[in-house]
Amino acid sequence: MNPIEITPQALDAAERAIPPGQPFYMLNLLRYRAHAQYEDGFDATPCSGREAFNERYRPAFRRLAAGKPLVRIFSVPVLASLVGTQGERWDEAAINEYGDFATFRSIVETEIYRRDVAPHRHAALDDFRLLALAKTM
Repeated sequence: MNPIEITPQALDAAERAIPPGQPFYMLNLLRYRAHAQYEDGFDATPCSGREAFNERYRPAFRRLAAGKPLVRIFSVPVLASLVGTQGERWDEAAINEYGDFATFRSIVETEIYRRDVAPHRHAALDDFRLLALAKTM
């Protein structure tokens, strides 16, 4: 299994943890590959992992999420890690806001996402963390 895959078990656990209808944030920690690594048979021009993520994955995700209650808050480079596993590094952090978990799940569980969107994320990222955060305390 791809170590950056969003599993059905993780989706089920998040759905139990996030109250229905509650807006929430997703924190993405991203480490890019130097060169995107697409699976055999996926037709893509060679590029860096950063390019695959920013120029292929993000636009494809936005198209799929169009019309859904999703607001991208920000995406910025990570400058330094002050606390964490020694040697762990992240290239970028992003926070997305969703109207509710059902919206997020309805995007990532589609065949279009699996076929046309996720392959760019898989090719782009060497490592990835995705954390659901409460919008309010």
